[in-house]
Amino acid sequence: MPKTFQELMAGLKRQVAEIEPDQLKERRQRDGNLVLIDVRELDEYKGGFIPGAVHIPRGFLELRIEEAVPDRDTPVVLYCAGGVRSVLAADSLNHLGYRDVQSLIGGMGKWRTQGLQVEKPEMLSDWERQRYARHLSIPEVGEEGQKKLLRSRVILIGAGGLGSPAAYYLAAAGVGTIGIVDFDLVDESNLQRQILHTTERVGVQKTESAKTTLLALNPRVQVRTFTERLSSENVTDIFKDFDVILDGSDNFPTRYLVNDASVLLRKPNVHGSVFRFEGQVTVFWPGRGPCYRCLYPEPPPADMAPSCAEAGVLGILPGVIGMLEAVETVKIIIERGDILIGRLIAYDALRATFRELKLQRDPDCAYCGKGRKFPGFIDYEQFCANPAVAAG
Repeated sequence: MPKTFQELMAGLKRQVAEIEPDQLKERRQRDGNLVLIDVRELDEYKGGFIPGAVHIPRGFLELRIEEAVPDRDTPVVLYCAGGVRSVLAADSLNHLGYRDVQSLIGGMGKWRTQGLQVEKPEMLSDWERQRYARHLSIPEVGEEGQKKLLRSRVILIGAGGLGSPAAYYLAAAGVGTIGIVDFDLVDESNLQRQILHTTERVGVQKTESAKTTLLALNPRVQVRTFTERLSSENVTDIFKDFDVILDGSDNFPTRYLVNDASVLLRKPNVHGSVFRFEGQVTVFWPGRGPCYRCLYPEPPPADMAPSCAEAGVLGILPGVIGMLEAVETVKIIIERGDILIGRLIAYDALRATFRELKLQRDPDCAYCGKGRKFPGFIDYEQFCANPAVAAG
């Protein structure tokens, strides 16, 4: 004989383990492995949720549970508004082989009635959901990852060949605040590779040109401009409010300065460089891997390191390296993937090859060596012109 819904629920309640709100609170305090899952719809979730709960709407539970709880021995408690949908959900998890599943009696309604803690979610707006829909579809990003991007602050050193593609894609990805340090003006020779700028902006400050382009792409990104030369006097004040440093500089004094400030402030430094048809990208993260000085304790002689103006660079090459820098920056922000710490990717455009090189931390590094006190900033122009004199 077909069952009524009431008969179905009565049968399930005899099979599904249930837990009272006060019991759940106590169990969570003693069992750090317990996973609490909110199976309500998004509109209900927006009204408040139990702190620490993972939101998986009932209709998606079977599709997403293995991602949220891969180990079927993990204790799971599910809740809905009143304790009905969570019983049905718990029965489904039992059939999927989960061995410790409970449903919250009375659901969110009873939890609230007993005066237990409720948290309001930080939600994406409808505009953000539409704008970043492709990110929301990726499990490694999803809503939480996108919210991290929207809260993040990235400072770019240079609005040139590397900074241009990196800034473009970080703005498109929804990085909340993008800072740009550059004191130069747009020159016609820049336009072969510096895609933030346009012909009609020749002679305009690069920071202002970059801001115009980025806001046209994504008007809700905050763009902070620093139209000044980066120096020992201003570097910590500029960097202090940002989470990640993206170095797109093209000269050794700035690279050493950026590195040293990164070490002092303990901030990740996403580093890129280009030369003719070759480019490199890595991440220097103090305390987690080597710094720039571990790789280059001293700068090479000036005649061994010509500038882009002297040696030239394939215009598309900075696009490749700058985008790789942007990818590493996003991975740092969303805390996903294997970040290029202690690894350097070398790209040869002529041979169309990528090589990975291992980088070792120098235990005796004067700046990032274990137990070393930060020695302070130096005269970087003098250091790069004559390292022995500067060190002395």
